[in-house]
Amino acid sequence: MELDVYKEWLGIPEGERPPDHYTLLRLKQFEDDAAKIRNNYRKLNGHVRKYATGRYSVESQELLNELAKAMLLLTDAERKREYDDSMGREFEDVGDPGDARQLSGWLREQGVAGGKVREAETFAEERGLTLRDAVVQMKLVDEETAAMGQAVELGFSYVDLAETVPDDNVLDQVQRNMVKRNTFVPLFVDEDYLLVACVEEPPHELEDELRMIYARPIRPVVASLSAINAAITKYYAPGERNKLKEEVVAEAPSDKKKKKEKPEKKKVEKKKSTAGKRMSQLSPEEQQERKQIGILIICWALIGPIMFDEFIMKPYVLPGFLNIAYVPSVTTFLVSPATIFYVLKTYWK
Repeated sequence: MELDVYKEWLGIPEGERPPDHYTLLRLKQFEDDAAKIRNNYRKLNGHVRKYATGRYSVESQELLNELAKAMLLLTDAERKREYDDSMGREFEDVGDPGDARQLSGWLREQGVAGGKVREAETFAEERGLTLRDAVVQMKLVDEETAAMGQAVELGFSYVDLAETVPDDNVLDQVQRNMVKRNTFVPLFVDEDYLLVACVEEPPHELEDELRMIYARPIRPVVASLSAINAAITKYYAPGERNKLKEEVVAEAPSDKKKKKEKPEKKKVEKKKSTAGKRMSQLSPEEQQERKQIGILIICWALIGPIMFDEFIMKPYVLPGFLNIAYVPSVTTFLVSPATIFYVLKTYWK
């Protein structure tokens, strides 16, 4: 008999499967208290993890991902409103949340900064820091609490990466150097969104690049800097995920010939795919590679004609005339400017 993890592990009576997010997290319908949502998630997460190393490890991981997705949706004001609306909730106009949506207002509301919020604002202003960094440096709150407040200010969810395990298929689609350079961790796909753990709201360039890779819009969730760096170290260890998953060819160990040939074929195909593309359509790594190649072309466009004049034209074509003084030939006047013009106006555009 197939195990009903919702009933056996979470105590959810028989009914709709999978259950709605409120039922899954053992909450009253349309619960709005983000702290309570996170607390319930934390308790259930700890309980389900007990089964992670046993015979039901796969079912456990799937349920952990479901719990995480439900928590992240219900603590994201915009997505929660859409979800509640789809369930028939009628909303009352509560007006502008005002200062409560700012980090300073959230700190005062939570009473976690010891009444020193104004002092922290001055400290941040004098040193050119964000308020989030200032309250942490002043040790008024820990890094995780500051990240929670930042999430409220940005209108995103907060995620504790120590409690959340990303989807391997999602992790495999971006390279280690990309996540390190931009300080983010892709988590998993929830409905039509890719959830990405970031310190701040990601720049538009990164959003566009991830949208192209995953073919879906992204939804940031906020985590602390140290938690993201720890997750990168854990899930993108040196030597791991340096190549995209689609470039890795799974083969039998005995098939040595194919093992040598297939990576080379993939490499050629990848380079061909950049031909004809504009610079703006390339990834940062491909743009850097094209810039370096363009510089080499320009250098040889200057050196090549001079070498041609010196070693071909001078001794063999026009001996005597070019012995008097160096006179640039037609190669210098035509090839060099034409090549440089092509690189600047076409190859680098």
